Amino acid sequence: MRLNTRELTITALFAALIIVGAFLKIDIPLPLYTMHFTLQWFFVLMAGLLLGSKLGALSVTVYLLLGLSGIPVFASGGGIGYILKPTFGFLLGFAFAAYVIGYIAERMSGLKGWQLVIPATVGLFIYYGFGAVYFYFMKNLYVGEAVSFVVVVVQYCLITIIPDFILCVLAARLAYQIKPAFKRIGLVRSRQC
Repeated sequence: MRLNTRELTITALFAALIIVGAFLKIDIPLPLYTMHFTLQWFFVLMAGLLLGSKLGALSVTVYLLLGLSGIPVFASGGGIGYILKPTFGFLLGFAFAAYVIGYIAERMSGLKGWQLVIPATVGLFIYYGFGAVYFYFMKNLYVGEAVSFVVVVVQYCLITIIPDFILCVLAARLAYQIKPAFKRIGLVRSRQC
């Protein structure tokens, strides 16, 4: 994928916004693991909705690579060892969700503000799906603590899914408002392949 200067800049900007979102957090102490409710998801949503599948996913991937390289940009630090944390799956889910959100938004041209909630909600389920499955396997196979999938879903998904859905609605509305500016500078395309 060849990127022009404008695309590189906007991709880096969204990676930076996701970093800022990691530090805007509320810690939720839970029995299995302390969870963080952050605004990362909001900026992942905006990346997918405004930049599309490729650039949206690329901005999240840049964020992940920065964190894995040791720069403390994740909610609890950074470094390659972060892969072994049970909650890393939620971060992986960000990249896949951004891609799918962008993919759906690109193909549903002419969406109204409330309709952008559709790709955002699909992305929400992808994000939570990756996170829950990864958490389950890391806790049971790597950490060696037996935990049922139901407990993972109840304690690590149901607690924050409603606030994250509210972020979906807010991001859809904001993306609808500022998408015309992104079109004017050539960053929003429909039907990208």
